[in-house]
Amino acid sequence: MTLGDVAGLIAAGAFVLLVGLLAIPLLKLGKVLDETREAVRRLSDDTRPLITETTTAVTQVNEQMQNVDTITTGAAQVATNVSALTALFAATLGSPVVKVAAFTYGVRNAVAGRKRG
Repeated sequence: MTLGDVAGLIAAGAFVLLVGLLAIPLLKLGKVLDETREAVRRLSDDTRPLITETTTAVTQVNEQMQNVDTITTGAAQVATNVSALTALFAATLGSPVVKVAAFTYGVRNAVAGRKRG
């Protein structure tokens, strides 16, 4: 064996050692990536039902909000009708009723005064 052959064997041995040392971190990195992929898969599997439930809840809330909107519209119409009825009552009967009440009060006081006097 010549000196070149020995140097070649040493270089080949060093290269095998270097590849072996680099293979260990690569294998560990592969395991880390496998665990990360599994964690993402579990997260995705756990998140799907949550998203489905959230979508269902939002849909139900929207339906209830439509019901509340209908009730609020009805209440606003009732308030408008009551306001219009009150204004109509005050305009048509308010003044005459006040006059009749005042007249009745005056007559009652006059009759009471005559009974005393």
